[in-house]
Amino acid sequence: MIKVGILGYGNLGCGVEAAVTLSDDMELVAIYTRRDPKSVTVKTDTLVKSTADLDTGKEDIDVLIICGGSATDLPEMTPKYAKLYNVIDSFDTHARIPEHFANVDKASKEAGKIGLISCGWDPGMFSLNRLYATAILPKGEAYTFWGKGVSQGHSDAIRRIDGVVDARQYTVPVQAALDRVRAGENPELSTREKHTRECYVVVEEGADKARIEKEIKEMPNYFADYDTTVNFISEEELKKNHSGLPHGGSVIYTGETGFDGNKHVIEYSLNLDSNPEFTGAVLTAYARAIVRLHSEGVTGAKTVFDIAPAYLTPASGDELRAHFL
Repeated sequence: MIKVGILGYGNLGCGVEAAVTLSDDMELVAIYTRRDPKSVTVKTDTLVKSTADLDTGKEDIDVLIICGGSATDLPEMTPKYAKLYNVIDSFDTHARIPEHFANVDKASKEAGKIGLISCGWDPGMFSLNRLYATAILPKGEAYTFWGKGVSQGHSDAIRRIDGVVDARQYTVPVQAALDRVRAGENPELSTREKHTRECYVVVEEGADKARIEKEIKEMPNYFADYDTTVNFISEEELKKNHSGLPHGGSVIYTGETGFDGNKHVIEYSLNLDSNPEFTGAVLTAYARAIVRLHSEGVTGAKTVFDIAPAYLTPASGDELRAHFL
């Protein structure tokens, strides 16, 4: 049995808890939290412990799945715990991935451990499909569309605005852009032409809605480059109609082969009822892989590009060749 620890118990930590519980070859040893462990109620009968226990480096786990945020948690947590355990995270700040990889690589190599970063569906499964398509059709163009789905980071950014009680933000692909890509036109698309943003916002009584809407629409790196719609609704309506965390999207690659320019379209799509549960399931499969690789003497930082598919599943090579090949 692979012994698993989870660090952090938000939506993602809960998703990992479910995925590990459904894996017959895995045992969830403990969930670690920065909060008072007695204040944390989990879905299973798993022991909840303090990060102080984790800091000793003596916890009996084969892999630690780190379920923190990419903005501030993971840049510190993953290198720190890579010095003590095999670790995996879902770091998704694309521009900082090379820096994060270097930090985790140094820590994990010094400790003789493995640290797998940026694992999930994007980066992660979408990354693999962009790579496969580009390798097969070097003359072509990759397009990535997200949604329709809740962006937790953008929703949180709205909630930080003064006067906002709660909010949900949906990323929505522009259908006309999708249709042009699927038709093999290889269009040049701006950020605004690919996606729109729909915001559902609950505000404090008497709050200046015009100011809040202006702050949302002009927020750099989040909304300024998009056509954004802001809908002010009641807290009851938000809970009734926007309490879930669905997401998804598509990687579409259009390319050519041969001397006559024959066109091909490759598409990989996801339609997810629960973004954190699906991401947790991906992390769990890759956690299995890095434990196996570590048993073979492999160390250092890795990404999904470095992991052979056979390491993700408990099925044997014979079973894979008989049923999946």
